[in-house]
Amino acid sequence: MAKTILISQLPLPYSKIGSWTTLYKNYICSPLNQIDYIVCEQPTSSFSNIKYSFVKNTFLTKAFRKFTKKRYLSYIKALDKIVNNEEKFIIQIVDNFYLVEHVVDFLKKRKIRTNCYIQFFYHSYPPFFDNQKANYFFESIDELVLLTYKSYLAHKEYYTALPAKVSILHNGIDNKKFFKIENSTKDQLKDQFGVKDKKVFVWCSQDRPKKGLHVILEAWKNISIKYKNIELWVIGCEPKQEQQGVKFLGRIPNENIASYLQSADCYLFSSLCQEGFPLSLTEALHSGCYCIASNVGGVSEVVQNGRFGKLIEAPHFIANWEDAIIEFMEQPLKFDPLPENLYTTEAWNLGMNEIIEKAKSRLD
Repeated sequence: MAKTILISQLPLPYSKIGSWTTLYKNYICSPLNQIDYIVCEQPTSSFSNIKYSFVKNTFLTKAFRKFTKKRYLSYIKALDKIVNNEEKFIIQIVDNFYLVEHVVDFLKKRKIRTNCYIQFFYHSYPPFFDNQKANYFFESIDELVLLTYKSYLAHKEYYTALPAKVSILHNGIDNKKFFKIENSTKDQLKDQFGVKDKKVFVWCSQDRPKKGLHVILEAWKNISIKYKNIELWVIGCEPKQEQQGVKFLGRIPNENIASYLQSADCYLFSSLCQEGFPLSLTEALHSGCYCIASNVGGVSEVVQNGRFGKLIEAPHFIANWEDAIIEFMEQPLKFDPLPENLYTTEAWNLGMNEIIEKAKSRLD
């Protein structure tokens, strides 16, 4: 039976917040886990059910990489300690396009490329190479794993040739933490936050221009004049200039965010870039928020083209956000509730297993 090797540029388990690292942690800790080896730098703690081959990251290895430009040699050496000529291997690489070339060259030199099945997991949305570079890349891997079907369509339309197999694996969130609460419990939470008689809006992301906070704050100037019983919670960035009806809550630990989303009435996802599969939007949907989101990248697939939330077709226009917020305040649209088992870590675990099992059957 083929063994599965995950090559990670981050030490796993990862001590900081990360979407795909959290998903892998949940998967590896589950009974469904089919990862046999991890190639990474040594973490502060290790998974007890996984074998490691550690990537050296000493002062000498850093200096060697810098002056020789052999950036991934430590990864290849760590991989070399695992693979052999007798067994077959599935090799998973996450988001690191350039590592693929080095891994493939190594496998060819070892004359075991045909014994290995390379899966490349891409967690963004748009195509990442031009057509010239893409030809070699897609011929080098066996399978491209994307977050959404829409991303696949974007790749298919852009590239003149896409020879690799393609699979879709939606991101998943912990629905035991993020879930809709009863109205009575919601009232209690609102009371604790001091907003019992207000409509609460949440914006949660990193404070980068492409995330569109400036658009929401501009729209809020007119909204806060029209409505006095509203409040906007901004999570994930440092306080900005004081603004009526806005509270900058800063960075909140992920384990505490659920209570804020469960207290909120409406979630604003104002991204101005091609999103892969936004976890914060998924968490808000599971928490029962009315969601207003930019129609960019894979977002429309997450809300199933408006089935689960309001899509802003032209999110760069301030007036469109104002109109959508006013619509929510005056006559909100009716959306289907998100199915409990949709976009969850359990669904992700099952999807990962299916992808690995199909790869094993292809190696037989």
